[in-house]
Amino acid sequence: EVHATGFNYQNEDEKVTLSFPSTLQKGTGTLKIDFVGELNDKMKGFYRSKYTTPTGDTRYAAVTQFEATDARRAFPCWDEPAIKATFDISLVVPKDRVALSNMNVIDRKPYPDDENLVEVKFARTPVMSTYLVAFVVGEYDFVEARSLDGVLVRVYTPVGKAEQGKFALEVAAKTLPFYKDYFNVPYPLPKIDLIAIADFAAGKLPFSLNYRETALLIDPKNSCSSSRQWVALVVGHELAHQWFGNLVTMEWWTHLWLNEGFASWIEYLCVDHCFPEYDIWTQFVSADYTRAQELDALDNSHPIEVSVGHPSEVDEIFDAISYSKGASVIRMLHDYIGDEDFRKGMNLYLTKFQQKNAATEDLWDSLEKASGKPIAAVMNTWTKQMGFPLIYVEAEQQDDDKVLKLVQKKFCASGPYTGEDFPMWMVPISICTSDDPTCAKMQILMDKPELTLVLKDIKPDQWVKLNLGTVGFYRTQYSPDMLESLIPAIKDLSLPPVDRLGLQNDLFSLARAGIISTVEVLKVMEAFVNEPNYTVWSDLSCNLGILSTLLSHTDFYEEIQVFVKDVFSPIGERLGWDPKPGEGHLDALLRGLVLGKLGKAGHKATLEEARRRFKDHVEGKHILSADLRSPVYVTVLKHGDSTTLDTMLKLHKQADMQEEKNRIERVLGAISQPELIQKVLTFALS
Repeated sequence: EVHATGFNYQNEDEKVTLSFPSTLQKGTGTLKIDFVGELNDKMKGFYRSKYTTPTGDTRYAAVTQFEATDARRAFPCWDEPAIKATFDISLVVPKDRVALSNMNVIDRKPYPDDENLVEVKFARTPVMSTYLVAFVVGEYDFVEARSLDGVLVRVYTPVGKAEQGKFALEVAAKTLPFYKDYFNVPYPLPKIDLIAIADFAAGKLPFSLNYRETALLIDPKNSCSSSRQWVALVVGHELAHQWFGNLVTMEWWTHLWLNEGFASWIEYLCVDHCFPEYDIWTQFVSADYTRAQELDALDNSHPIEVSVGHPSEVDEIFDAISYSKGASVIRMLHDYIGDEDFRKGMNLYLTKFQQKNAATEDLWDSLEKASGKPIAAVMNTWTKQMGFPLIYVEAEQQDDDKVLKLVQKKFCASGPYTGEDFPMWMVPISICTSDDPTCAKMQILMDKPELTLVLKDIKPDQWVKLNLGTVGFYRTQYSPDMLESLIPAIKDLSLPPVDRLGLQNDLFSLARAGIISTVEVLKVMEAFVNEPNYTVWSDLSCNLGILSTLLSHTDFYEEIQVFVKDVFSPIGERLGWDPKPGEGHLDALLRGLVLGKLGKAGHKATLEEARRRFKDHVEGKHILSADLRSPVYVTVLKHGDSTTLDTMLKLHKQADMQEEKNRIERVLGAISQPELIQKVLTFALS
């Protein structure tokens, strides 16, 4: 044994250097350190989480959040993703508390020095990174199930709320076999626990699978459809990390985008498998793809892949670009390669690097081997430079053929691109025509600034559309006559929903960037009067909302409200207020969206009905269904007074579910009078 003689802390670098009296011999040794840590209030490392028992007592649980660099707050370690180890964990805890860690419990014995404590010993973990280690000590109930492939799945919930864990349990039990099958690699552990924690900074803690309560708990009576969907996506995302992230881990934080982008893409694949009725891929376009394009068109965007020097930079680069643009370019890549070769490449990658570390290039390499396509060359243009292209297209009829001319330029939210350099992308282009709007007539890789294509046997009256399925990460600007010919295909719904959404979103963004006139967009919006699809409406509604905000406090504000009422009232009348038999998940989401939009715009019948239902709800005569609460709340507040606001604040105070509290907090800003807005602001900072 050699005893250390000195400890030198380098606090900025979060390092400690140990000095020994003589040079240590080469070879294997064991370093033993006694240490004391603090159960902190920083919501990172090993921290305490406050909760209230059903009887109203305040208590604390102890939980962990180590990603990216906070394992070192809990115990001394080489806290880098590439330095993997096995972990033998024991926790000494009060005997009436639940203690959980990554592995199953192998021993539980009384603690010699204190009869109120027990020592809980867990099995040795597989080889893994420090940021994946987790411990939780608290009071929980659980529900459990076995997945088809025999893994024991448990969802831990606050005491008395076990019922609310059932939905997440069902999703997890379906998801594990799906991923096992998709990657053709079994789940590496005997069990998995999903734990709902009251205050959780990450929203979803990748890795021991601790979650914010709202991300895991569903109350069959009081949870709305969008909450269910969110829970399903979060569970799908976190379980994907068990393969992509945990079994194979990124070499260094520079490659974190791949971990997150990949999980953010495959969570949709998994939910689509579990709940085909959610039409989730169309929602992906509205939630991730268009959001990423909005941010990535700004001059202060950044590439998906950012070199990380000091680990403290990790939090700065974890943003919607890493998640949403990451997921969007992986979706484009999957489409470009095709599902079969993509799965082959994924399996190659996961088997080659299991229990090890890998860099982005290693994945490209495996996918290139499986597909024979130039994956690295294509993907580098999307991950190593910021932004994305705008593709201008015009068509010319030549006898029975259409000749298309395509030009790519960087798309900028601030107007046409005028930079000195000409950034270029390798763009997988797909083209469909009115012959078959769901099938690509031509697929080609655009690897230069301009491209001329000939589409054979296309009659003059047939339309042509780029970016089938809105999968390519680019925007399209059509020549006026090409755009004109697409409008009937929106009206008669022959263009699929995701293509209708993309077309409208591109146009709106072009108008926002000052490249085309807003009038052109509003004309196209009128073509959506027969639109049945929730996600398409949702995107349309956001865009009209932006316009409405721009025009507030101007002479045109009233006119845009009239336009909103004109666009939304036909669908509002078709849907009505109450669910009809046989309706699904998406109808519930659409009804909430449309009624909220009409109510906010001051549609007379909607406003009166909302007030009537709100009164019944508050008096306890007839409780509003979860899906109608947001639209009703927002409508009565927007056209309400101080009494309405006081009632809402009272409902907030009485709410038992976090979901309902969040729902009320989101709508309080709708109140109109300046002195009440001040009151809301004070409440927000209280």
